[in-house]
Amino acid sequence: MRVITGTARGRRLVTVEGTEVVRPTTDGVKEAIFSAIQFEIEGRTVLDLFAGSGQLGIEALSRGAKEAYFIDSAAVSIRAVKENLRSTGLEENARVVNMPFSAFLKSTRAVFDIAILDPPYNYKIIQKALPHLVEKMSENGVIICEHEKECVLPRETGRFEIAKQLRHSRTTVTIYRPKQALFDEGKEPE
Repeated sequence: MRVITGTARGRRLVTVEGTEVVRPTTDGVKEAIFSAIQFEIEGRTVLDLFAGSGQLGIEALSRGAKEAYFIDSAAVSIRAVKENLRSTGLEENARVVNMPFSAFLKSTRAVFDIAILDPPYNYKIIQKALPHLVEKMSENGVIICEHEKECVLPRETGRFEIAKQLRHSRTTVTIYRPKQALFDEGKEPE
């Protein structure tokens, strides 16, 4: 697992070993995610909600995000995130929080421009997180959900709706954008 591009390009990242619920994002899926938002990252605040090793938030920081929040309830994941931030030199713009996602979303005052959700598969966690997350998103925020292809997410959640879905083998990436933004651009969801 490595950082694809940006200031930390090519740096190897540690993974969380010994747990079946942590499943690192493949380079192909990561590339698809960041290609979809490549012009929206610089200077933005990013939330890596189920951080695992932190590779998605680290990729965003490497590509110029202003700051990234890394949230995970597992201490082993938090250790991996901190080690990866240190090895990439990106810790200054990172906020690492060891807390369940629901407690974090209820307590944080932060507002996010980009939220990336990549929870353990087959637990229906995204469906539980979305209603609380939409309240923490900026006006033109983007919510990116990585999930198993069998998972069905709601077409709309609050003021957001599915703008695009990308399919990669057993993984689907669902991208939510504000309804008004899609209407303003004259786009139909893909």
